[in-house]
Amino acid sequence: MIDLSRHVSPGAGIWWSQTSAEPTPLVHALLDQVRDIGPVRAFVGLTWDRRLTRDLPPEVSVVSYGGLGELRTLARAGRLDVVPCHYGALPRLFAEGRLPSDVGLVQVSPPDADGLVSLGVGVDYIADAIEHTPVLIAEINHRMPPTRGSARIPLSRFAAVVETDRPLLEAPERPGDAVEAAIARHVAGLVDDGDTIQIGVGTLPSAVLEALSGHTDLGLHSGLMSDAVLRLVDKGVLTGARKQIDPGVLVTGAALGSTALYERVADLPALFRPASYTHSPAVLSQLTSLVSINSAIEVDLTGQVGAEVAGDTYVGAVGGQVDFSRAASRTGARSIIALRSTVKGVSTIKVALDFGAVTTARADVDHVVTEHGAAELRGVGLAERARRLIAVAAPEHREELEKAFMPTELAP
Repeated sequence: MIDLSRHVSPGAGIWWSQTSAEPTPLVHALLDQVRDIGPVRAFVGLTWDRRLTRDLPPEVSVVSYGGLGELRTLARAGRLDVVPCHYGALPRLFAEGRLPSDVGLVQVSPPDADGLVSLGVGVDYIADAIEHTPVLIAEINHRMPPTRGSARIPLSRFAAVVETDRPLLEAPERPGDAVEAAIARHVAGLVDDGDTIQIGVGTLPSAVLEALSGHTDLGLHSGLMSDAVLRLVDKGVLTGARKQIDPGVLVTGAALGSTALYERVADLPALFRPASYTHSPAVLSQLTSLVSINSAIEVDLTGQVGAEVAGDTYVGAVGGQVDFSRAASRTGARSIIALRSTVKGVSTIKVALDFGAVTTARADVDHVVTEHGAAELRGVGLAERARRLIAVAAPEHREELEKAFMPTELAP
């Protein structure tokens, strides 16, 4: 394996690709060698690498934009430093040197005839960070598909490379339940034919995409795409025919799903763009048909959304929720927050947010959807907002919400 001591100095700041594009062999080499190298500060987004939680050396301090995947365990252990920022702010934070950026570890596709490689299914914040990182080290994975939409990288840009031939990390889909199906039906009822949607990955987003199978000419402009997106492409639903910009193509920053998805991305009408494009206010403002669909941990009776903290643990992120919700609400079609009405018997619709952090401001939320219906909040006063949100709360919790609801406490 590569000797990283030739490229990483004590005190260096290191970042690496996230999710399905994680350069796992390079990360493990760092963990194996860091005791000899000295302390480093590492940045990564969503990771499933259990070595980071099972035996993280004390020489590695981890910083991220949220507590996603295995980083939740680090957060519980007090070993995660969260920078609460919009996903769309990451390019600027790297440009200003506010995030670790001395060395970058990436997974790329094999070089083409011109000696250029692609970031494949993991463009997202990586394409932006590369511009401000002097030392790059690459895992050239022969199973990483080349993708279109971002600049190819010459092999000469890398200080060192290793070659592998291993499957990309997968995110197996779990079948949704009746509650998620009900939420999905309500969300689908708020999407018009021809709209451009932004949506994440997971069980509920997959259920929503399935519920949209009867729509026509939908577009996609999102940070991630999944197998559920692929199914809508195959059904002729996601054509992008009516998009105001990038018509006829899917725009995403990354793909996260199964091997079947990864094997097809190179042939899809898809552009893999950096976060500086996918989450840019200037770009999003041109999508007047944009519908953002995001999830939450809790929503209060004014419409404030918490999507970062549960209990005393960081389990989510600001991520792209605000980037897309604000654009969809102000210059697009509508912003939607979808969530189950209860988790472990506790209402997710609350008089006040239990966990403190406000991820998305109430002014950026047009609809809150649970399995019990959709509460429209756009242009609605605070007292009426509370009544509408109570109406979509779990029936067994509505009485206590009504008793606790005090309109005088909801002053601007």
